[in-house]
Amino acid sequence: MALAHVASLRSEDPFRKVGAVALDWENRVIGTAYNGLAPKFDAPPGFWDDRERRRKFMLHAEVNLCSLFRRGEARLVAVTTKPCTSCMQMLCAYGICEIHYDEDYPDSDADDLAALYGIRLERISDFPRAGATPPVEPHLLVSS
Repeated sequence: MALAHVASLRSEDPFRKVGAVALDWENRVIGTAYNGLAPKFDAPPGFWDDRERRRKFMLHAEVNLCSLFRRGEARLVAVTTKPCTSCMQMLCAYGICEIHYDEDYPDSDADDLAALYGIRLERISDFPRAGATPPVEPHLLVSS
């Protein structure tokens, strides 16, 4: 999940940054992606100013991620936000068995799709975050 959050930092979208990572059957990272515009497309001046107008042009992180592997190659996808209905349908079609997400997306039918297709869909909010102070083990504390 932490790697998905790092991938989200690459998004040019000033309003919504979403990242995703795919793992294969040996738990190796086979791709990272983020939401954005099509490769090699330079947004015209003012494109990012109107959030609603530009939304239909954005490629979701899951779409970009699935362009990096073939059906059946990825076992697990971690994404910073629960997939929207369309992205969840695509992840089902790619044979993904497990999907982890951090932020909820209530307008999604992802839960229903996961139940129907037997996909494990799990919210993960306890993971290492950049800038967070790691916990100190009590036995390592030294009293003075």
